[in-house]
Amino acid sequence: MNTAWLQALAYLGLLLILSAPLGTYIGRILEGERTILHPALAPVERALLRLMGVQGEEMEWKAYTGAILLFNLLGGLAVFALLKGQGHLPLNPGHMGGLPTDLAFNTAVSFTTNTNWQTYGGETTMSHLSQMLGLAVQNFLSAATAIAVLAALVRGFARRESKGLGNAWVDLVRSTLYILLPLSFIFALALVSQGVVQTFAGAVHTASGQGIALGPVASQVAIKMLGTNGGGFFNANAAHPFENPTPLSSFLQMLAILLIPAALCHAFGRMVRDRRQGWALLAAMTLLFVGALATTASAESRPNPQLAQIGVAQPAGNMEGKEVRFGVPGTALFATATTAASCGAVNSTHDSLSPLGGLVPLWLIQLGEVVFGGVGSGLYGMLLFALVGVFISGLMVGRTPEYLGKKIEAFEMKMVSIAILLPPAVVLVGTALGVLLPAALPSVSNPGPHGFTEVLYAFSSAANNNGSAFAGLNANTPFYNWTLAFAMLVGRYGTILPVLALAGSLARKKITPEGPGTLPTHTPLFVATLMGVVLLVGALTFLPSLALGPIAEQLSLR
Repeated sequence: MNTAWLQALAYLGLLLILSAPLGTYIGRILEGERTILHPALAPVERALLRLMGVQGEEMEWKAYTGAILLFNLLGGLAVFALLKGQGHLPLNPGHMGGLPTDLAFNTAVSFTTNTNWQTYGGETTMSHLSQMLGLAVQNFLSAATAIAVLAALVRGFARRESKGLGNAWVDLVRSTLYILLPLSFIFALALVSQGVVQTFAGAVHTASGQGIALGPVASQVAIKMLGTNGGGFFNANAAHPFENPTPLSSFLQMLAILLIPAALCHAFGRMVRDRRQGWALLAAMTLLFVGALATTASAESRPNPQLAQIGVAQPAGNMEGKEVRFGVPGTALFATATTAASCGAVNSTHDSLSPLGGLVPLWLIQLGEVVFGGVGSGLYGMLLFALVGVFISGLMVGRTPEYLGKKIEAFEMKMVSIAILLPPAVVLVGTALGVLLPAALPSVSNPGPHGFTEVLYAFSSAANNNGSAFAGLNANTPFYNWTLAFAMLVGRYGTILPVLALAGSLARKKITPEGPGTLPTHTPLFVATLMGVVLLVGALTFLPSLALGPIAEQLSLR
């Protein structure tokens, strides 16, 4: 365990060190300032905006929302058409046919919403063209969408008596061109140096006739991690040696998952002209993450008591479903990072985690993925909880709550409530249908608490746009393809719409000067309050369902 904690400390230390300069850079990009990349990329930006007919005019929140929805709708339709017709398109060395309608729709929704839920084996289902032009492109665009929504919300806090939230098209182009593309290029080269495959060749065959799939893997892995997407080129995802061959490549991939979400906290502080606010949010995320990691690592380092009773030696702890090259420490850290963010990439089988070890990733997803969270979406989700925190604090002292000088009134709290409560409602209703309807029950191969956890995890992952799964559930059925697609759509856009409405309302407000009764939102007290709100909402919403699944299974081990 000493090695495990050294790895965790090195990981968190490097993450926090790198996040500060990257956050400053991102803040400059979102505010339209020049950076070191502008001499090379500014002409490309101007050409793209000119091609799109965009002049860069300010948009009020309804126009901004309309642009975001149109952009995502067109992207989703393009992916759906590509997947249906891939059998007739080039770059298909494996001669993959078109996908069934329900699977194509589920996959198009999944990658458009940044969920990257996969009910198929990538190497046996997708052509190279579908992997690159369909899925990898959406990895960029879905991440850019969330960054644009976050930029609009931050401008709502920073501006006074303004209707404009920026220009959605400009934000999408800049997020992709200046942030996601350069980072992905650098990271892809680092992955290739570790042995991650990058080729247009088809499968190679051994002397015995076994086919070993190849393809443009490194380029997709880079953006799937940096964009907190998570969809794997191979069915085994980051446990596959061609996607994640070494402990160093695994460490770099874990770092990439949380790098931009952590950096965005610093960008937020810069944009609202108070860097302490960004540090406060980052502190709350980090402390919650450390607690989750400690619990997961502790649970997985212990032997399975049922195996111990029959004399099976387990000197390394619970190694079921884990890669030997990563071990328990590397697996626990990866599982915590990927579910704290809305990434969903995995370097082990989450279905094989111990009940308590599996509970933590599931619970991190159910919190709304705000412990760092997805690119953009994690921070605007945490800001919603911050507004709940100042609202509760205001009620306690009988004062209209304020955050960053903006009074938080009835409309703002309605939007916050919708955004926070809609995904859990979808999770709980979907899980109930999954364990009751005859069309869903055959998909559950493990009866009892573990099977219930598999269904709960699936809907939690979909509605919160994570994408990881408990592998024991057969989700490639019409029931799950349609219902999980619906959950992904509601989880993504049921949050984006109220967030943008909230941004528009905040932008129109005056900034109230701080006074003796103003609640400081950068202090350790507020960090503790924010953490308490996140934990309390998660506990009240999901504790009964967790008691039926992983908690009951954990107790049964004894």
